[in-house]
Amino acid sequence: MLRYLLRRVLLLGVTVLISSLIIFLICRLLPGDVARVLLGREAGEAALAALRAELGLDRPLPIQYLDWLRGFVTGDWGISYSTRQPIRPLVLERLGNSLLLAGATLALALPLGIGLGVWAGWRAGKPDDTVINVSLLSVTGLPEFVTGLLLIDLFAFRLRWLPANSSIRPDATLLEIAPQLALPAITATLVLLAYIARLTRTGVITELSQEYVRTATLKGLSPLAILRRHVLRNALSPAITVIAISLGWLISGLIVVENVYNYPGIGRLLTFAIDRRDLLLLQAVAMMTVIIFALANLAADLIYALLDPRIRLGDDREPA
Repeated sequence: MLRYLLRRVLLLGVTVLISSLIIFLICRLLPGDVARVLLGREAGEAALAALRAELGLDRPLPIQYLDWLRGFVTGDWGISYSTRQPIRPLVLERLGNSLLLAGATLALALPLGIGLGVWAGWRAGKPDDTVINVSLLSVTGLPEFVTGLLLIDLFAFRLRWLPANSSIRPDATLLEIAPQLALPAITATLVLLAYIARLTRTGVITELSQEYVRTATLKGLSPLAILRRHVLRNALSPAITVIAISLGWLISGLIVVENVYNYPGIGRLLTFAIDRRDLLLLQAVAMMTVIIFALANLAADLIYALLDPRIRLGDDREPA
């Protein structure tokens, strides 16, 4: 298991390093001049050149990349071009907000998705299975902004149960945050629910057709015992990848949801950095996104290895 873990960590490091180079190059290829954005259209060439020199944008690209990478690794992420504030605390604060939203969403989506998927797989072909599938696909088919606006109209304007604006304060308590998290978390849950439920349903149906299930039935085990002791362990494995990827998506990809609810997450910060051509801020946000995805996939690999020892044993038996 240790060898398996070391190989995955090494692969993670290589992936993040290559991604850092790609992020840096893409940011430098974005249209628009940072100096022009900061100083305005009327700025003269002398002022533009002076600002580019101050920001280090006139240096060779390899030097810029190495300096930025060294600073990112050591915790010196630089100063935001647009806000003139240190980037690291800003990104970590927004990341904390996104982690909070991701945790609330997973707390809703996992039990609901797995529960509905297990029930649908157990009742495959029955009317309740059809109702679950059609309902989930109908909800998931709606774009996030449509779902968000419908929820705002119902719960914020008509029923007046929840706030439409989720711009949480840094010093807010958990009781104050909970109502503001509700609508964004429900919207994100509706997006994830069908994927988790359908993968779980497929896994349950596949496992129920295996020989070991028939053997357990002939031995006199009850259907509930077979489901709990044998089927679920194997059926949930395919859903792990979706859950792991969903964690990265929840943290970085919910740009639409965060903008609909004015939620101060890392997705909105990414949009802000792109709009302002704030390269250092954009690179830091993108790097944190890559690291979250990489860590989520590492966690998925480790959970796979724990659920199915054949994965890590097969890896350990490979020739050095």
